[in-house]
Amino acid sequence: FFGLQCDAQSPPCLPVTPGLHMAIGEHVEPMEATPAVSTRLIDGKAIAGQVREEVKNEVEQLKQEKSVIPGLAMILVGSRQDSASYVRNKEKAAKEVGFHVVHVELPETASQEELLGEVARLNGDPAVHGILVQLPLPGQVDEAAVLRAIRVDKDADGFLAQNIGNLCLRGGDPPLAVPCTPAGCVELLLRSGVEVAGRHAVVLGRSNLNGMPMSQMLQAMDATVTVCHSRTKDVRPFLKDADIVVAAIGSQEYVKGSWLKPGCAVIDVGINCVDDATKKAGYRLVGDVDFGSAQGVAGCITPVPGGVGPMTIAMLVKNTLNLARHSVGLPLIPLRRQPDVEAKEA
Repeated sequence: FFGLQCDAQSPPCLPVTPGLHMAIGEHVEPMEATPAVSTRLIDGKAIAGQVREEVKNEVEQLKQEKSVIPGLAMILVGSRQDSASYVRNKEKAAKEVGFHVVHVELPETASQEELLGEVARLNGDPAVHGILVQLPLPGQVDEAAVLRAIRVDKDADGFLAQNIGNLCLRGGDPPLAVPCTPAGCVELLLRSGVEVAGRHAVVLGRSNLNGMPMSQMLQAMDATVTVCHSRTKDVRPFLKDADIVVAAIGSQEYVKGSWLKPGCAVIDVGINCVDDATKKAGYRLVGDVDFGSAQGVAGCITPVPGGVGPMTIAMLVKNTLNLARHSVGLPLIPLRRQPDVEAKEA
């Protein structure tokens, strides 16, 4: 449907275990202790390396068979150090898999017209198959207008309305690209042997970038999906019944291990900084799940850092590869293997 060929060799980390009212951010007393299970770490760095290697091999085949080199253009506006670092990492990954890379830098004072002009130029460049505009943009620029200007068949981030709409629809055309972080979460689940169909998945967060597309992907994989958000009165009953938890709310170590169903799979999308005088930088990164207390409860879990983060860039290059394949009439490489017989029921 929305696109990986997955040969998961690890055993499923979801033992069948019988199966929260609380506002996000509200303090509550801990729930009773849960029985200990063996928690397996989902290594996002290793899995991202597998994806990038597969993309590299596909790039070589595309060059040999169609004389096409996938091209990724990245536009950076301003001098934010974090944005510059993200672009450098994406550029490095793209070059490592054999892409043609176009790097466009504009000053902080660039007008919207200048930026739209660069997007139009790249839209018309046949050597560019994917366009990425690094966010956030300076205040004088309308981000939505700039993103809308990208051609849908060059939407490397998978954010455009047509791609999101096709992601949500049953049947019809598949999206040409899918949002990178949720797609990476799907890869992590599948390559870790997690059974999704028929399971109860809880997604914490409903943002356009993560929670919303994540819930749609899980539903397309035949999970029963619950979305919790800032207006959910109590998330704990939902989490306690969840076989799969995807946390993407941006609240440091919010989900406690005692809230989880023993044996569940936990994908932690959150990246939060906490002060830590023992670190050279003066801080450390933590996720939205209390990693320590989830040990012995979750069947498998992604660490922060080293879990979801590396997958985002891996899926960006996979998206760009698919856009290049689409440009020459080749089928998209799926995120997951299709069943032999498509289920037709609602």
